Amino acid sequence: MPDLLIELFSEEIPARMQARAAEDLKTKVTNGLVEAGLTYAHAAAFATPRRLTLALEGVLDHSPTTREDRKGPKVDAPEKAIEGFLRGAGVAREDLEERDEKKGRVFYAIIEKPGRPAAEIIAEVLEDTIRTFPWPKSMRWGAGSLRWVRPLHRILCILTNDAGEADVVPMEVDGIRAGDMTEGHRFMAPAPFSVTSFEDYAAKLKRANVVLDPEERAETIWNDATNAAFASGMEVVEDKGLLAEVAGLVEWPVVLMGEIGADFLDLPPEVLMTSMKEHQKFFSVRNPKTGRIERFITVANRETADNGKTILAGNQKVLTARLSDAKFFWENDLRVAVDEKMQPWLDQLENVTFHNKLGSQKARIDRIAALAREIAPVVGADPNLAETAARTVKADLSSEMVGEFPELQGLMGRYYSDAAGLPPELAAACEEHYSPLGPSDAVPAAPVSVAVALADKLDTLTGFWAIDEKPTGSKDPFALRRAALGVIRLVLENGIRVELLETFLLASVSTYSNAYAAEVRETVSRELADSFDSYRTIREAIAQTKRNSLTSNLYKALLRNADFNEETESKKLKEFVEAGVVFQVNSYQRHLNHEIGDLLAFFHDRLKVHLRSEGVRHDVIDACLAMPQADDLTLLVKRARALQAVLETEDGENLVQGFKRANNILTQAEEKDGVEYSFGADPKFAETDAERALFAALDAADAKIVPAMKDEDFPTAMAAMAGIRPEVDAFFEAVQVNTDNEILRRNRLNLLSRIRNVCLQVADLTRLDG
Repeated sequence: MPDLLIELFSEEIPARMQARAAEDLKTKVTNGLVEAGLTYAHAAAFATPRRLTLALEGVLDHSPTTREDRKGPKVDAPEKAIEGFLRGAGVAREDLEERDEKKGRVFYAIIEKPGRPAAEIIAEVLEDTIRTFPWPKSMRWGAGSLRWVRPLHRILCILTNDAGEADVVPMEVDGIRAGDMTEGHRFMAPAPFSVTSFEDYAAKLKRANVVLDPEERAETIWNDATNAAFASGMEVVEDKGLLAEVAGLVEWPVVLMGEIGADFLDLPPEVLMTSMKEHQKFFSVRNPKTGRIERFITVANRETADNGKTILAGNQKVLTARLSDAKFFWENDLRVAVDEKMQPWLDQLENVTFHNKLGSQKARIDRIAALAREIAPVVGADPNLAETAARTVKADLSSEMVGEFPELQGLMGRYYSDAAGLPPELAAACEEHYSPLGPSDAVPAAPVSVAVALADKLDTLTGFWAIDEKPTGSKDPFALRRAALGVIRLVLENGIRVELLETFLLASVSTYSNAYAAEVRETVSRELADSFDSYRTIREAIAQTKRNSLTSNLYKALLRNADFNEETESKKLKEFVEAGVVFQVNSYQRHLNHEIGDLLAFFHDRLKVHLRSEGVRHDVIDACLAMPQADDLTLLVKRARALQAVLETEDGENLVQGFKRANNILTQAEEKDGVEYSFGADPKFAETDAERALFAALDAADAKIVPAMKDEDFPTAMAAMAGIRPEVDAFFEAVQVNTDNEILRRNRLNLLSRIRNVCLQVADLTRLDG
């Protein structure tokens, strides 16, 4: 069977597109061949800056002949129906066969498709692949209609038989005729040459200074870079993303190491690394003794007579200009941080819109600060320090350095906080409050950082929920799923005990009051314009309401929104009552409760996804969600893990089946009798040893489960629940529940109710699958 080699040779393909393009070429060609009946043994795709390559081994030389018996209409069907069938099948009337079936005689068309040569099929599939290739961006050039990422110059397409003889697949696309020719390195070996197989192709490319395999190029770059750094007592800062990108920029990688000017060595390492990576695609080289970035690695695409000295000198010149800008930003920012404690940056945020429905960055910071203060005691942080940190952490958004390199936000805040002499807790919060950004990102552990990180993410979530900008399907433009996962990881990995519903209310009140205050003033009736006494009553009730309750906080937020203060009480009170704002709180409270419940459900869905990697079953989580305090994630996960562990034991698995049997019998009896069998089981009515043993086992289990649940010792409670399994099994083997004796029947049904109640103390087992 022959082997197929395809190469699409063009101008430089952007590095970020190469890996996906190679995979798309492989997928489209192989799928097209298989659909046409042409199978293969193995496929491999490669990419360099100027070529996409596909090699297929063991391709059939012909597609197989196929035969299809296509069923048609009945013999006595209308003539038009028969004619339509003939056209669709592509056969004549005399070619039809009549066959007997249950509903009468039916026409059948015997359609035979002879096999076709591989070259014919390959030409069709490859042309379609080229014309419909899914580039993210493409262009046209010249007078042709073909679109490609960059101008396409050559198509190499050959079939090599077992004897090593190669035949060009005859095809043409927009005047580009397929052949057996390719080219080597643009500068070092530009002359075209012919190839006869993939092995011949790869070997000749290597001699022509082209490394075909991107993984081989990346490995060469990394080995040469680390060796060069090691020889100088340095180490290369690992960056897999940059390595893959640079490997896509060169066909013949040549590693060169240069020095960073002494004027720039005192810049923060992250500034040097970011500037060199983003602007120059340089690797950073660190001095392990000082931790400073002192050198850089650049990768050239050719060898030169002077061993890269000219290339390196040009790169150093450009780098000096780039780092001069970075140094200028750094020094200007330091002056603001040291002399003015970053206050001008915070003032500027008042003019920066966070979202047109959620106000400015300054308004958002105020919300985060208030929420961080409330969260602080829960996470063991000082409330004053948490609030101060929350008002500081976003300051660097206005700095020149973050304006140039947005990816450094937070990190630069830490440097500026340290320079301003702020407490170390504030500096840490600046850097850590965005974390965790992903499933593998580190989770902050410092209490102030945790308080601010939670407040930041919760404000984002409740804010976008308030304006109905929720994730839909695969769309999540504001990264709310990531924010929810961040909250979950912060809570679980720090063992935080927090009631999410209460926290959602705290986070939502200010957002909702601001969003609705204007609407309220316009829509409420003025029937209560003179109800000054009613307002006083409400205001007195506020003072007596629980501090963190929804009603109290929503009233207070609305008061703040109305610019109410003690000095203007007599005037403002009546104006406020006339607007009727406070009398609309109930309707907004109902709406708010609905949205908060929806947000909690969203969190529970994210939690299921997060715990799936631990092997915790989704139905186990559902069984625990039905229990009280389901908004306490730490408690919820603790319960779920304990239940999962019990269900993985034989006793636990069998007990669940016994529970379900008891629950089914009990449910059917209650529906039939119209009563609830929930109490009254008495050992004195027990007739068998199995019943008496079950009574004793339930009493013993209750004695363990109740205190264990009070202490949140779920493993002990679950083990006690699973411990009644032998007695439950023995009961169902020895006892007939629905006996003719009504007294015994009721007692046994109430005993089943005790089984159900004992089990339901630990989790809602009715929600388990099966």
